[in-house]
Amino acid sequence: MRAVLQRVTHASVKVDGETIGEIGNGFLILLGVAEEDNEAAADKMADKICKLRIFQDGDGKTNLSLADVAGELLVVSQFTLYADCHKGNRPSFIKAGSPEKANRLYEYFVERCRQYVPKVEHGSFGADMKVELLNDGPFTLMLEGDEKGIH
Repeated sequence: MRAVLQRVTHASVKVDGETIGEIGNGFLILLGVAEEDNEAAADKMADKICKLRIFQDGDGKTNLSLADVAGELLVVSQFTLYADCHKGNRPSFIKAGSPEKANRLYEYFVERCRQYVPKVEHGSFGADMKVELLNDGPFTLMLEGDEKGIH
């Protein structure tokens, strides 16, 4: 499982011109699922993300979590995080999970995050989405993990 996490002051996702998810202060998460991923990997990723302390405290140190700042989450499925560009100029997505599996784990991840964060918005799996955000910092992390842990 791979995630690109951006600390944002606000973010939204639209499908066919209609806003389907919108948050204020929090994280925009682009989430990719591999074929070998499972619920344990999703649990570990959700736990790590929701407990990350990357918001500034009163001293300007990145020491506060989503819970500490009443942050929100916007989760957008992103199979292209598994693009393999080693050969030629056209990416291969063979390492990405099948649509059925990826959608199931994406939905599972969203629900798992709701155990930590009161407001979790999401995109529409497989749709052509338009994502807008204001990256705060900018502060962007790339996380990769499986059932054993997050790297």
